[in-house]
Amino acid sequence: MKKVVASIFLLSICTTALMGAVKASTKSVVVEVENNWNKAKSDEPVVLKISDLKTGFVVKSATVWDGEKEIPSQLDDLNSDRKADELAFLINIDPQTKKTFKVVLSDQKSDKKYPSRVFAEMLVSDKKGKHVPIHSLTIPGTSNIYNQLHHHGPAFESELVAYRLYFDQKQTVDIYGKFNKGFEIEACQFYPNDDQLAKGFGDDVLRVSGSCGLGALKGWNGKKATHIEPVLQRTERILAYGPVRTICEIEVNDWEYQGSALNMINRYTLYGGHRDAIVETFFEEPLKNELFCTGVQDVKGSISYSDHKGLIGCWGTDWPVNDTVKYAKETVGLATYIPQKYVKAEVKDNANYLYTIGAEGQAYIRYNIMFTSLKETFGYKTPEAWFAYMREWKEEIDHPVLVKIL
Repeated sequence: MKKVVASIFLLSICTTALMGAVKASTKSVVVEVENNWNKAKSDEPVVLKISDLKTGFVVKSATVWDGEKEIPSQLDDLNSDRKADELAFLINIDPQTKKTFKVVLSDQKSDKKYPSRVFAEMLVSDKKGKHVPIHSLTIPGTSNIYNQLHHHGPAFESELVAYRLYFDQKQTVDIYGKFNKGFEIEACQFYPNDDQLAKGFGDDVLRVSGSCGLGALKGWNGKKATHIEPVLQRTERILAYGPVRTICEIEVNDWEYQGSALNMINRYTLYGGHRDAIVETFFEEPLKNELFCTGVQDVKGSISYSDHKGLIGCWGTDWPVNDTVKYAKETVGLATYIPQKYVKAEVKDNANYLYTIGAEGQAYIRYNIMFTSLKETFGYKTPEAWFAYMREWKEEIDHPVLVKIL
C-alpha cells in the first residue's frame, strides 16, 4: 500500500512539473540593426514594440543577445495595463554596418537584474519632513503641490546629466550639472549639502523662473510663451526606472487653449550614456491649428545659436538660485532640436529663444533636448565647441539606425 501511495505521489509531482513546463511559452526573434550613417554610434537605443513581435502570449520577461553575450534590456508598460508594450536595449555599432541580435521572449517572470544606467524618483514630503517615494500623483488643476514635492516633481538622471520636471502650470524642465560622470540624485535629491559639495557633487545650474527652461512645451499667445493653464487636472508620473532608460510623464486634462479642450501627455525619455532626452507629446485627438512653442531659455547675457531649421541653443552664465552669496554663477549650454515638419516660425520673447510649432491633423509631436554645464570634466568648455556639438547632435538624430525583425 505504501508503494502505491508513493507512486501516486511521484506521479503527481511529475504531472505538476510537466504541466508547468507545458504552460511556459517562449519565442525567439532575430532583429537586424543597420547604421547607414558615416559615423559610429554608441549607446544607440533600439526599441521594439511587443505587438510587432506577435508572440501569441503575454510577454513577462525577455533577454537580448549579441552573439553569445547577453546585453541589458528592459520591458516597459507605457499605458498602465500591466502588460509590456516595448522592449528597449542599447547597442554600439560601427558606421555603414549591420548587426543582428537574438531576442528571447517568455511568458514567465524573471528576477534577473542588470546594473542600472539611469535613476529616477518622485518624493512627497509628509508633515514631519520625511520624503516618501511615489510613482504617480494627480491633482485638480486649481491645486498647488509644488512645495510639497521635494524637488518639485520627478527627477531623473543618466551618468552624465540630471533633469527635473516642475509640478505646476509652468511644467518647466530644469537641469542639474555634474563635475564627474556618475549618479547623485538618490544621495542628494537634487539639493547637495555642504559635505556633498565638498566631495565634488554637482548642483542645480539654471534658474528657470518663468521661462521654458530647457525645451518645455509652452503655449504661444502671439507675443510670448504661456504656461499650461487652466486645466481640469494635472498628473506627473514615472513609468520606467531603468536599467536602460527612464521615462517620466506630465499629463493634463481639459487644457483650455486656443478654443480647444486638450488632453495632452508630455513624455520625457532619458537613456543610459546620454545627455539628451527625447520629448514626446501625445494628444487624445488630432490637432486643429493650435500653435505651441518650445526652445531654450535666454540665460542672462547668453550667446544664441540657430540654424533656422529647428535647432536652437544658447551659452550663458548666471546665478542658478536667488542666493548669490553661498552659490557662484553657473555657465551652461542649452539646446533643443525640433524636426522641421513641426516648425512654423522662429520667434523670441523676453525669456526665451523659441520656435512656434504645430501638427495640424496629427496627435503627436517629438523633439529632443540636451545641455552641458561648464563644471563638467567631460563636457564642453566654450560656446564654439557647444554649438559645433549641437550641429553634430542634430545630424546624428537625423540618421537613426534602421531596425528590422527578420
